[in-house]
Amino acid sequence: MDLYELTMAQSYYRHRFKAQATFDLFVRHLPPNRSYLVFAGLEDVLRYLKNLKFSQEDLDYLERLGFGEDFLTYLGRLRFHGDVWAMPEGSVFFPGEPVIRVTGSLIEAQIIESFLLNAVNLSTMVASKASRIMIAAGGRGVYDFSLRRAQGIDAALKVARSAFISGFSGTSNVLASKLYGIPAVGTMAHSFVLSFSSEAESFRAFFETFPNKSILLVDTYSIQEGIKNAIRVAGEFRARGHMLQGIRLDSGNLAQQARMARRMLNESNFKEVKIFASGDLDEYKIEKLAASGAPIDDFGVGTRMGASADAPSLDVIYKLAEVTNEGGVFLPTMKFSRNKVTLPGRKQVFRCFDKRGFCKEDIIGLEHENPGEPLLKKVMHAGELVCGLRPLSEIKETAARNMSSLRKEYRLLRRGASYPVLLSKDLKKLVAGLARHLKKPGS
Repeated sequence: MDLYELTMAQSYYRHRFKAQATFDLFVRHLPPNRSYLVFAGLEDVLRYLKNLKFSQEDLDYLERLGFGEDFLTYLGRLRFHGDVWAMPEGSVFFPGEPVIRVTGSLIEAQIIESFLLNAVNLSTMVASKASRIMIAAGGRGVYDFSLRRAQGIDAALKVARSAFISGFSGTSNVLASKLYGIPAVGTMAHSFVLSFSSEAESFRAFFETFPNKSILLVDTYSIQEGIKNAIRVAGEFRARGHMLQGIRLDSGNLAQQARMARRMLNESNFKEVKIFASGDLDEYKIEKLAASGAPIDDFGVGTRMGASADAPSLDVIYKLAEVTNEGGVFLPTMKFSRNKVTLPGRKQVFRCFDKRGFCKEDIIGLEHENPGEPLLKKVMHAGELVCGLRPLSEIKETAARNMSSLRKEYRLLRRGASYPVLLSKDLKKLVAGLARHLKKPGS
């Protein structure tokens, strides 16, 4: 957590101890070339809230920072007791829409701010990038190769999970595979080829070790010679009943090389051998490769996806929407800062569909309204999970359904249409009333 959450919390403890509040977490603006986002990171949020506590070591450190003994005693007993409403992970959403709503003690709801923002920012950023890559791949398999370029080990795990939610088929990250049940994938490095006296010898050694799942990296020296060596070794092992699974291209003109590789493989009666491509790929490069008709079966994507290179952060924020007065009555509140206006009250997001099942528009309204399908679901009550954490496979299905409900104009990789997000009549009235009240002298 950030220090200011604790300094505010100590002041709340002494002056507004009984206050309850509702906070909304949402993204203010879309990054360039984005028309939608894919929500991810909720599981991390729920685990954090369920296990929130301060250790004695934490309290000793905060004492050295100057926090009061009474407040530290309170923190020593603190647990999260609030209610949480959220969109299901894998949901498509748009700017201004709350994806998480927290209601509870003002202190508890405030001190969790930074963790929630951090968790949702990274996972949603990557899930959204990965979904664009899946659109570009057009049904081909895509695999996460981002571990070595992700911004830390924890980030690498979240990247693998978020990419899988959005449709990736597997990950090279073994720990992510173990923790999340994502299929583990991998081939070989150039160093493996270089460590043998010849390329063919390295291929034989690898094939001997993994006779039923070998994918050979063919661009260490000459691409053409590498493919020839792969075919020669594959022929030797085919005679023994083992099939080469694929070859990988990792540099140069991938479209040209893939055409050459496919022709050479087919001519040698290896039509079933797949061609994998990797090397600084993103949705734009994959789209170009697909448009060229390059015979590439699957892609390995790393750096540009793991760091979401063209949009490495989201404008995700967490803002107060209502707070109780001295009598315990919830009062709506909002910011009027220029370009940073927030929406008041306890809100719900409603989605409306057309007759063919495509998303037509979203409406941000107050909780009691019902202009469409409500997207926020209760996931935590009084600090306890309402139901168990969802399997990753189920979250992946949610993302696929949500993407299929988006019209093509919202799934374009460049200059996509702007999806309509409206305010309900009651919310508009509330905003107008608060504006009049808060702009009065002395308010």
